[in-house]
Amino acid sequence: MQPDVIVVGAGAAGIMAAWRAANLGARVTLVEKTNRIGTKILVSGGGKCNIAHAGPLEDVLKAFRPNEARFIRPACYRLRNDQIVELFTSRGLNVYTRPDGRVFPLDQTAKDVVAILRQYLEEAGVEILFDSPVTGLIVEGGQVRGIRYRRAQAKAGHREEAAAGYRAKTAKNLLRELGPSATVVSEDEVELRAERVVICTGGSSYPNSGTTGDGWVWAREIGHTVVKVRAALAPIYLNLEPEPPAERAGIALRDILLKARQGKEIAKWTGDLLFTHQGVSGPTVLGVSRLVAERMPEGDVALEVDLAPTKNFDELQAEIVNYASNHPRRLVASLVEQYVPERLVDGVLASAQISPDTFGARLDKKSRNRLTETLKAWPIGKVRHVPLEKGEVVAGGIALDEVDPQTMRSLKVAGLYLCGEVLDVAGPVGGYNLQAAFATGYVAGETAAKDAKP
Repeated sequence: MQPDVIVVGAGAAGIMAAWRAANLGARVTLVEKTNRIGTKILVSGGGKCNIAHAGPLEDVLKAFRPNEARFIRPACYRLRNDQIVELFTSRGLNVYTRPDGRVFPLDQTAKDVVAILRQYLEEAGVEILFDSPVTGLIVEGGQVRGIRYRRAQAKAGHREEAAAGYRAKTAKNLLRELGPSATVVSEDEVELRAERVVICTGGSSYPNSGTTGDGWVWAREIGHTVVKVRAALAPIYLNLEPEPPAERAGIALRDILLKARQGKEIAKWTGDLLFTHQGVSGPTVLGVSRLVAERMPEGDVALEVDLAPTKNFDELQAEIVNYASNHPRRLVASLVEQYVPERLVDGVLASAQISPDTFGARLDKKSRNRLTETLKAWPIGKVRHVPLEKGEVVAGGIALDEVDPQTMRSLKVAGLYLCGEVLDVAGPVGGYNLQAAFATGYVAGETAAKDAKP
């Protein structure tokens, strides 16, 4: 039978849109270019999946930029953060909330999160077409009429989905089941008709997961404005000469304050940081990366780390003075080891212009001042690049003033709905982006199902 609603993209927004529409009685076909659902969910949070951010919804919304918060507010109140958590806990997922508000599975992983979402789709009767990349929209007279996509090819990668009750569709199977709504356009392309199409193809980060910016191409073709795309939650590559010190790679700093400066401070984030072979990553880096990427065209951006964020300058300096006085025969390096892993001690001392064989008794006033300054603002390098394709999400996308925030309807083409990361919305690290994706997808699916009813 012909679908009432076609959903393009089986990420967080697409899964929620398809499930909600089907629950309201719509016949839904979910079209996915890869061989599984929720690929980016599977890699989120290092495979742990930060499913939501806890706390009052207004506080959650404040984490977004004001225009983005205004846009997603109606959707987030239709599917609140506590309701999202309940969707998973009601199916046996045990969760815990970190002190910073991030909600994670307690003794399970992102695979369990995706398995629950798969159950919801199965129960709702959503038809899923895997390995079926959409090549374009069919729009006639200002009304969407369907999609074109390359037909599925069976491959070994389907074993996982087959075990869950899914199977790839060949063009022959599709024509048999969908009848006149599906037409073979060419040897490998199929045209699928429906007058309600939900686009939730994501952005262009993690392109191997299938998010390659396709939705933006189609949006431009039908008259939508696409705001310039930039990295948002991404690692940062540093420009260190001659090369980033090999001893840093793989080392983590815990509970530090990372600052980005362009003359003056432009961004900061508290949490953990991980040194990589090309620069830095981790929650603090993801937290500042969007502003860093935006400001780089204006000039150099440098990163520095406050290794003792809970102490002010005077408190830290007093601690150093006491250490030198009480331990005159100990190396100053042993004090620095209280703030950084051993492999970073020499680097911190070098920045403070202190020899690694300096004893407490030899630490003069100027050296104490330099060490205090370094521990409070250790320079780790100038930014070379913020790789958009390595980010968890991107900023930019379809302009928000061209989408109705109450319904997720396109204001350019009838029957088209837009949700998730394809929109110009990007929250900080911490479960905010899944909140936005789930909520906008929920509203898009709901509206499409209601609009499809006679």
